Amino acid sequence: MKSVIKIFIVSLSLTCLITAQEKGTIRGVVKESSTLESLPFGNVFIKELNIGASANNRGYFIIPSIPANKNYTIVISYVGYKTQELSILVKPDMITEIEILMVPSNIQFDAIETTEYLNKNKNNLELGKTIITPKELETLPKGVETDLLRSLASLPGVQSTGDVSVKFNVRGGESNQNLIIMDGIPVYYPFHAIGLFSVIDPDVINNVEFFRGGFPANYGRAISSILKIITKDGDKNKFGAKLSASMLSAKGLIEGPIPYGSFYISGRKSLSNDILKKFVNNKDLPVDFYDASFKINYSNPVFFSGSKFSLHGLFSEDNLKYPEENRPDYKWRNNNWGLKVFTVGEIPFFLDFGISISNYKNEIIQKLSTVKPKLNEVNDFTIAADFLYVLDSKDEVGIGVDVKSVSTSLFLINRLDFRADVGDDGLGSNAYVNYKFLQFTDLGIDLGARFNLKDIAAKGDFIEPRINISYTLLPELTLKAAFGIYQQELTTIVDEREVLSLFDPVIIVPDYLRKTKSLQYVFGITSKLSSNFSIDVESYYKKIVSSPTLNENKILFTEPDLLQSSGESYGGELQTKFSSNLIDVALSYALSWSFKEVNGIRYSPRYDSRHNLNFLLTFN
Repeated sequence: MKSVIKIFIVSLSLTCLITAQEKGTIRGVVKESSTLESLPFGNVFIKELNIGASANNRGYFIIPSIPANKNYTIVISYVGYKTQELSILVKPDMITEIEILMVPSNIQFDAIETTEYLNKNKNNLELGKTIITPKELETLPKGVETDLLRSLASLPGVQSTGDVSVKFNVRGGESNQNLIIMDGIPVYYPFHAIGLFSVIDPDVINNVEFFRGGFPANYGRAISSILKIITKDGDKNKFGAKLSASMLSAKGLIEGPIPYGSFYISGRKSLSNDILKKFVNNKDLPVDFYDASFKINYSNPVFFSGSKFSLHGLFSEDNLKYPEENRPDYKWRNNNWGLKVFTVGEIPFFLDFGISISNYKNEIIQKLSTVKPKLNEVNDFTIAADFLYVLDSKDEVGIGVDVKSVSTSLFLINRLDFRADVGDDGLGSNAYVNYKFLQFTDLGIDLGARFNLKDIAAKGDFIEPRINISYTLLPELTLKAAFGIYQQELTTIVDEREVLSLFDPVIIVPDYLRKTKSLQYVFGITSKLSSNFSIDVESYYKKIVSSPTLNENKILFTEPDLLQSSGESYGGELQTKFSSNLIDVALSYALSWSFKEVNGIRYSPRYDSRHNLNFLLTFN
C-alpha cells in the first residue's frame, strides 16, 4: 500500500511539473510607431484562445498561463490606430516579450469585434472611473483654452464651483476633498488666474485617470476623487518643437531623443489679460502667470535591465498685482520635483518606486491697503513604492507603502496686529494590499485595505477596507458594486460660498479634530449594446463622518478656528456614448442631494445641485 501511495505522489508531482512547464506568459508594451510613446489601455487579444488583456496606464500588459510550444495570433487594437496582428511562439516556463508599434489610422473609430473582449472584470471593477486621452481632451468643452480641469465638469457627478472657476465638487463632496497627482506628485494648487484654468498643459499629457469614488486601496489621502495624470515621455525617434499662442498666453514644447531615452520641456506664459475681463464682469484682473514642466527618461538594457528612470518637474507662478497702492497683491507658486523608477521584472511583476518634493506658497501682500497680510506654505516630501504581481491564474496582487513628511505654515495678523502661526508638521506612513480575483469569466472581485501605520497629526482609523465587485450577467450587461472607507489628513481652508478665492491655505487637520473621513457605497450597471454604443448607470451614497470646517462664529481667542462637521450625499448618474466614423455623441445626467451638519444644524451647502445635464456632439 505504501508503494502505491509513493507511486501516486511521484506521478502527481511529475504531472504538476509537466503541466507547469507547458505554460508560458506573454508580456509586452504598446507604443506609437512614430514617437515610441506608450499607448495606455490598449486591447490585446489571442485569437485561438479567446482570451486577452488590456494594457495599463504605461502601455504594459501581461497574459499568463498560455499553453506553450504553440504559435498564436495576437490582435492589438487601439482607437485611432490600425489594428495589428502578430504571430507569437509561446515557450514553456518563460515570458515571451513583445513590443507592439501601432500605426495611426485615417479613420478615427477603428474597432473590430475582438476588441470588445478586453478583460471585462478588470475594467469594470473600478466604478466611477473615467479615462481621458489627449485626443479626447481636445473634443471636450473649452473655456479660455483647452483645459483638463474644465473638461471634468462634463462628466456626471462633477460640478464646477462656479461658472468661471475650474475648481470642482464631486458627488456632493467639498472642493478640498479632491487629490490631483501628476507623475506621482501631489499638486496642491493646480490653478492659474485665480482658478479660471489649470497649470497643467494638455500638450504634455499622455493619459488621465479620474476616479469619482469607489477607488481601490492603492489610492488614498482623499475622500471624494482622485485625478491621476501621467505625462508623455517625449519623442524617442526625432527632435520636434511646437509653438502656439492664444488671446491669453503663448506656449512652446521641445521634445526629442537622448542616448537610451527621451525628454520634453514645456513652458507657457501669459500675454494679455483682456480676455479675462468677461469672466469677472468686465473688471480688470491684472494677473501675470507662467508654468513650465519637463521630463527626462533613461532606460539602458545594460544598466538595470528592465528599468526606466524618469526625472520630472512642474513649476508655476501667478502674480495678481494691482497698480493702486491701496489694493493688496496676491501670489501663488508651485515647485514640484520627482524621480521615478519603473521596473519590469524577470517574473510577471511591476515595481514602481518614486521620490517627490512638492512645495506650494500662497501670499497676500498688504502694501498700503487695510487687508492684513497672510502667508501659507506647504512642503511635502514623499517616498512611495508599489508592487504588482500577476499570478498564473490571472489574479493580481498589489502591495504598496509610502512615507510622507509634511510641514505647513500659515502666518496670520489679526486686527490687533498680533502675529500667529497656526501651521503644523508631521510624518505619516500608509501601506496597502489588494487582491484582484480575475480568474473567473463572469465574476471579478477587488478586495483590499489601506493601513495607516502612522498619522501625520489628527487621529483616524487604522484600516480603510475597500471592495469592488463586478458580475457579467449577460454578454451585454454587467452589474457592479463597491464599498470603501476613505480618510484624508490635509485640507484647504475654503469658504464654499466664494466663487473665486484669493487665499487658499492648505493645512494639516489639527490634532484636536478627527481626520476627514467618509464611507461610500456605489452600485452600477454597464450595458454595451454594440461595439459603438454603451450605457452606464451608477448610484451612490456617501456618508461624511468627519470633516473640518471654518468656525464662522468664533469670538474669543480661545475658541478653535475649525470645527468638526459631518454630512451626506446621494444620487444617481446616467451616461451614454455613441461613436461612429462621422460623429461622437455623449449624454450624461446626474440627480443628486447633498447635506452638511455643523453644531447640530443641518443644511444644504451651496454646491448642492439637484439636476445636471451635459450633451456633447463631436464631428470627426
